[in-house]
Order: sequence, then C-alpha cells, then structure tokens
Amino acid sequence: MVTHVPAEATGDERGALLSFVEAQRGAIRRSLIGLTEEQAASRPSASELSLSGLLKHVAETELNWLRMAQQRPNEAARTEETWAESFRLVGDETVEQMLEFWDGIAVEVEKFIRSVPSMDDTFPLPEAPWFPKGERCSMRWLLVHLVEEIARHAGHADIIRESLDGRTAFELIADAARYADQS
Repeated sequence: MVTHVPAEATGDERGALLSFVEAQRGAIRRSLIGLTEEQAASRPSASELSLSGLLKHVAETELNWLRMAQQRPNEAARTEETWAESFRLVGDETVEQMLEFWDGIAVEVEKFIRSVPSMDDTFPLPEAPWFPKGERCSMRWLLVHLVEEIARHAGHADIIRESLDGRTAFELIADAARYADQS
C-alpha cells in the first residue's frame, strides 16, 4: 500500500532512506490493528504465512541485517532447526511483544545508520551458499534492501488481512490515524 513518505531535507540521504524503511514497517504494523492473537496467527490461505509470523520474521530479519552491518553476533540467530520458528509466534510470545521488540530494533537501526561516517561504508556478508564469496554491502544498500524486504512482506500482509476480515490498507491507514489521535 502506497503511503506518502515526506521528502527529505536537501542532501539527507540517510533520513530519506530511513523514512522509506519506516513507511514499510508501518504497513506491517497496521495490518495487525484490531486483531486478536488468534486472528493474527491464523493462515487464511494455502500459505503458511500469518500476520504475527510475518511480524516476527521482519523484526528478526531486520535485526539480522543490523548485526551484520555492525559486525556483531546476532543474539536472535536462527539455525536450520529453528528457521520455521521465525515465521510464527511460539511459547508465550505475543503480537504486542513482537511489536515492542521491532520498535527497539527500529530505534537501534536509526541510531546506527546516523552514526556511521558514510553511507558508502561497507560490511562483509557472511559465508553462505546464497551470498557471493567475499561480497561487501554499503549502508545505503542495507537500507534499500530493508525497504525491499519489508515491502515484500507488507504486500503479503495486505492480502492476509483482507482475507481475514475484508479490511483494506486504506481502511487500516484511517484506523491508525484515529488511534494516533486518541493517544
């Protein structure tokens, strides 16, 4: 769902890219407005995807990319055995907890990006069959990739939400505005 992303201040590439990342995060968050935990976890199609699972996946994916850029270990790293758990809430995990977790990651991403000397600074990709050997990515690439990754799943979220109760992204944008006005 397209929403307006305010224009950046002249020359504020970081701010512009961070704003586009945040706009896509908002689409995922809005897809969960007014749902119960059970509705958020439901899978209304042949797909294994649920809204709460998408939420968890995008939060963990963003954290993973942040840790790669920071060149720090990822405290929420997945193994082949736990990969499926990145697409569903497990144990006592809730949508509210995942939203708070993701909010913390969002703050950390912004702080990190604003602290790097240049958007041209790079970080190495880890050894993996899906990454070219010795590949490095810039901070700019990281933010563009986050826009791509989150937007792909925001589209999934739009379809899932509409399948659950007929609510469209336009209606959810209006609902989010009403909730913001009430706070």
